[in-house]
Amino acid sequence: MDKVVASAAEAVADVPDGASLAVGGFGLSGVPNVLIQALYERGADGLSVVSNNCGAMEAGLAVLLAAGRIARVTGSYIGANKEFARQYLTGELEVELIPQGTLAERLRAGGAGIPAFYTPAGVGTQVAEGGLPWRYDGSGGVALASPAKEVREFDGTRYVLERGIRTDYALVRAARGDRHGNLVFNKSARNFNPLAAMAGRVTVAEVEELVEPGALDPDAVHLPGVFVQRVVALTPEQAADKRIERRTVSG
Repeated sequence: MDKVVASAAEAVADVPDGASLAVGGFGLSGVPNVLIQALYERGADGLSVVSNNCGAMEAGLAVLLAAGRIARVTGSYIGANKEFARQYLTGELEVELIPQGTLAERLRAGGAGIPAFYTPAGVGTQVAEGGLPWRYDGSGGVALASPAKEVREFDGTRYVLERGIRTDYALVRAARGDRHGNLVFNKSARNFNPLAAMAGRVTVAEVEELVEPGALDPDAVHLPGVFVQRVVALTPEQAADKRIERRTVSG
């Protein structure tokens, strides 16, 4: 039951080239930076990543992206990541952009053992009808486009069929966690982290504070340890390293 491993490097040592990964975080909040850095240092290549976005300000998944280690991204937000946009438009990166709520539910459904579900989001658009550019050819043309999806009507409303997502691994970050893998997330860091953790067949969690089993109030646990296979305890310095994407002040 003790799922703690000695280091981030050990936790991702078996991630092979071409692996699929669900990665928690939103912008710079709740991003498993230590695990991502360990994966970068390991040299894993050709990765398929499922995440809301692909890093920002040279942090998070942007580390792997800039090194050319990511082959495909399933996400919902490009934002101000210029390298992401460049690789996408030049045909170096395959990108499946989907509605943010749909992405969240596809991860949750995959983790819950639900193969597919219907949602109204995207009906009447290329999300359902197909034709979204997944990969460009480098000359402005589309080398690979999204396929059409099944659409059905329920009680007078049309819905599109979306598949649940399962990945080989998941990387997440939690504020607190115990040796059994039970996790608690802090405020906005509780974004895609629980959902990504559910979707991974092998889920690795970096935790800012490691506690002993029984120290967490069961009612306060956001993700039960059944979804987590490995836990990495961060150092105080690693836990305190939190960047701010856009600093705002009020007078």
